[in-house]
Amino acid sequence: MAEETAGFDWNDRYLLGHAAMDDTHREFVERVDALLRAPDAELEQALAAFADHAVAHFGEEDGWMKGSGFPAADCHIDEHAKVLESVREVQQALAGGNTEVVRGLAQALMDWFPGHADYMDSALALWMVKRSHGGAPLVFRRNSCKSDA
Repeated sequence: MAEETAGFDWNDRYLLGHAAMDDTHREFVERVDALLRAPDAELEQALAAFADHAVAHFGEEDGWMKGSGFPAADCHIDEHAKVLESVREVQQALAGGNTEVVRGLAQALMDWFPGHADYMDSALALWMVKRSHGGAPLVFRRNSCKSDA
């Protein structure tokens, strides 16, 4: 019996109230999920798609921070750069035949993303919404609590 691969599913708890950021984050989760679930023969394509997404995603957020004078931009931009560096290293390892390193990256991204979104990206979303609308982001979440009963 084959073991089912654990995935990374979108959850409304990741919503930050900035539509463009929320849409990009949903795609991030989908791309990481694809890395977790892809058969070995499709890992190169899934990793390339993730890398393209990450470059665009982080570039967009970095641009927002630089363009708006976001106070914590340097730390946030550095974190994005470190993730991109890891992705490039994993692409090189995969080119050498190491498929497990891709799964490790995907797991690390799945572990990293909630904290990054909760702290760094939520601060950016608040900053941008406050500057453009004069208030805090408004977030509507579906009831995502699961009963243990």
